[in-house]
Amino acid sequence: MAIEIDPQITSKVVPALLRIVLILAIALITQQVAKQAISKLIKIITARPRGEEKGEFEQRIETIAGVFTATTGFVVWAIAFFIILSELGINILPILTGAGIAGFALAFGAQNLVRDMISGLFILIENQYTDGDIVRIAGVEGKVEEVNLRRTVLRDLDGTVHNIPNGEIKLASNLTQGFARINLNLLVEGKQDLESVTKTINQIGDVLAKDSSFSKVITEAPHVLRVEELAKEGLVLKIAGRTRPVKQWDVLGELRKRLKTAFDEQEITISEKK
Repeated sequence: MAIEIDPQITSKVVPALLRIVLILAIALITQQVAKQAISKLIKIITARPRGEEKGEFEQRIETIAGVFTATTGFVVWAIAFFIILSELGINILPILTGAGIAGFALAFGAQNLVRDMISGLFILIENQYTDGDIVRIAGVEGKVEEVNLRRTVLRDLDGTVHNIPNGEIKLASNLTQGFARINLNLLVEGKQDLESVTKTINQIGDVLAKDSSFSKVITEAPHVLRVEELAKEGLVLKIAGRTRPVKQWDVLGELRKRLKTAFDEQEITISEKK
C-alpha cells in the first residue's frame, strides 16, 4: 500500500530543511572566515618584541587567536541555533528571556573569573611573560610553568608550585625578558691599587666571555663599570655585564669563583656587598 504525502506538508518541510542546511553552511563558513581573519588581524596589530623567538611569538599569537576564535564560534553557532529553532516554528522569545536572566546571574557570580580572563588576555597580548620566564608576581618569585587566561603557575626555588589568579596580579616583574644583566658589587678590602684591581677584573671577564662554555650566553663581558662606594673597609666596585635570559645566575656563579681564585693568588681580600 503506497503512502501518500500531503503536498502541503512537502511544500513546507522541504524549503525549511533547505533553509536549515543553508543556515548551517553559512555558520560554518562564517566561523572559518572569522578564524582566519582574527589570526591575521592579531598578527598585524601585535608586534614581535626584540629578542623573542619566532616560534614563541607564533605560539603566543595562536593562543590569543584561539581565545577570540572560540568566543566568535560560540556566538555564531548560538545565533544559528536560535534561527533554526525559529525556522522550526518554535517561539524563541521565552528561551531568549530565560537565557538572558540566567546569563546575568552567571555573569554576576563569575565577576572574578571574568576579571582573571581579561587580565590573562592582556598578559598574553602584551607579552609580559611566558612559559620558562623567571618572574616575581604577587609576592612570589619563580619560573613560569604555565600561563593561560585564568591563572599563572609558578614553581619557586624550593620546588613549590604556586597557582596565581591573573586578576590578583598588580605588578609583574620579569627577570629574564629580552636579556639579563650581571650586577655585582665587589668589596675589595685594604689599600689596593685601583687600576691593577680593575685590570684584573676586566681580564677575568674577557676570558670568561671567550670561554667555550659561556661564549654563547654572554653578550657583554663582565667589567668594572664604576667605583660604587668608598667604604671604610676598602673600595666597592660595580661589575656589570649582559647575558641571555635565565643565564645570568650561571655566569655570576662562575665569575665569583674566578674572581676569588685570582685575588687569593694576589693575597687580596674580596667580598660581595649587597
